[in-house]
Amino acid sequence: MVTVFGRYLWLHSNHQLIYKNWQPRRLCRSASVISKEMFLQQHGLEIFQTAINAVLPQNMIKNNVRIEGERLMIQNQCFPVHKNVYLVGFGKAVLGMAAAVEEILGDHLLQGVISVPLGIQRILRLAGKEDMLLRPQTKIQAMEGARHNLPDENALKAANSIRLLAEGLTADDLLFVLISGGGSALLPAPIPPVTLEEKQCLTKQLAAKGATIQELNTVRKTLSLLKGGGLAQAAYPAQVVSLIMSDVIGDHLEFVASGPTVPNSQSKEDCHKVLAKYNLVFSMPESVKEVLSQPSMRMNQEEIGDFAHVCNFIVGSNAIALEEAKHKSESLGYNTSVLSTVVSGDVRTVASLYSLLIRYVCSVQAAASSKCVHASKLKDEILQMVANMGLPDFQLDSCLELLEDAQSSRKPICLLAGGETTVRLQGKGKGGRNQELALHVALELHCAKSKNPQDPLTKHEVVFLSGGTDGQDGPTEAAGAFAYTELVDKAFSEGLNIEDFLNNNDSFTFFSNFNNGTDLIVTGLTSTNVMDVQAIIIHPKEI
Repeated sequence: MVTVFGRYLWLHSNHQLIYKNWQPRRLCRSASVISKEMFLQQHGLEIFQTAINAVLPQNMIKNNVRIEGERLMIQNQCFPVHKNVYLVGFGKAVLGMAAAVEEILGDHLLQGVISVPLGIQRILRLAGKEDMLLRPQTKIQAMEGARHNLPDENALKAANSIRLLAEGLTADDLLFVLISGGGSALLPAPIPPVTLEEKQCLTKQLAAKGATIQELNTVRKTLSLLKGGGLAQAAYPAQVVSLIMSDVIGDHLEFVASGPTVPNSQSKEDCHKVLAKYNLVFSMPESVKEVLSQPSMRMNQEEIGDFAHVCNFIVGSNAIALEEAKHKSESLGYNTSVLSTVVSGDVRTVASLYSLLIRYVCSVQAAASSKCVHASKLKDEILQMVANMGLPDFQLDSCLELLEDAQSSRKPICLLAGGETTVRLQGKGKGGRNQELALHVALELHCAKSKNPQDPLTKHEVVFLSGGTDGQDGPTEAAGAFAYTELVDKAFSEGLNIEDFLNNNDSFTFFSNFNNGTDLIVTGLTSTNVMDVQAIIIHPKEI
């Protein structure tokens, strides 16, 4: 299997990927088809790389922040600074963000504390990414924790240090807050008497039952000293300036790292509703019941006003990543469309949507006389599913225009989307939402071909990619995986039953054992995070 470190070095290089580890295997297909599949996968990885590069922390900071004398300019706003700046941060992208901010602020920065993923400094150092590391004479203390993106004692220590720094500020100070995906796990500060273990157990139970990220954050915020605006309250009356790399659907700031600098719109009653929805009210710890029954420990709204001392800026998002991925795809010769940046829901449902979309594109592209009826039926199914899933920005019309252009230009198709799916845990295997999504897409396409051997799908090469921009898909070393139309048949030939792995939530084990592990996307930690990216590449087979 391709090593974590090897793929990580690739991702952060400026050169195109060369598949030294990929070797043709004995298949019931011609060598030319195998080469085409690998060729399309290489393009998929290049597109994925571009999406990640677009939201690398140093790029985002330099595009949004600058110093002009004693004026700090962020996007279109100005803040006076005079060696009075403090910095805190938490998230997978924060180390690189902090390095870039410290370089810009210079002597204006007095002190900082950041909470970053365990081992990230060593990984970046080994990869030669010095621009993402703090300088030797740094004024910022980097504290590592949250192994496997789960809050732990090290993250709790970092959160306490951040809270103490914020609480010591005055009205003459400016607090720079750097926030990115993974920030919730790296900023655990449960309200006493709730312990870290109790809060972690409760959120694990919610996640296992399929709770959305918004529902998880509603509970996290209610039980936290710093989330849900708690950090901004702790820093009052200092000026608070937050630079945020969004990793949530719709870029709602109150849900990025559970909104530590955003007023909390959720109440304890909302928390109760989430716990009741997943039948956890009676089994939750007594400490949680105590916190939910008591008045808030925070300052009231009259004391801090309407958060006028806080300015929040989004500097990175899934939309930004997908726009750059689109440019890259077009440069590789594809007619490209961005479908949505808010794809969410259970992986099975999302896989069904993508499978319908792939079949629809193939039907429109096919030269069969019956294509219109078949395509029209698929289009109706897609529209119904999009409505049921609540995807307000899904650009099916732009996809239709793309297909018309593709028919005249004879270019292959690339469809891009982003968001974050959920997985309902029913087994004890090892995997992640992106790998599981890829497996479900492969199974859906296989079922479509089995039901109709003449399906226009069979006349196209299809490659599907799903990857997490943070480089970590669940508690695995993979960022995601590929799927394609022959994957299921090929797996059967290797003695692997995909449904067995899916029923055990064991997608990583499948991909590790299948095809020498080459269908896994393994990047290592990327030091950024704007949710997931999906790419669908559709290329007509040559006659």
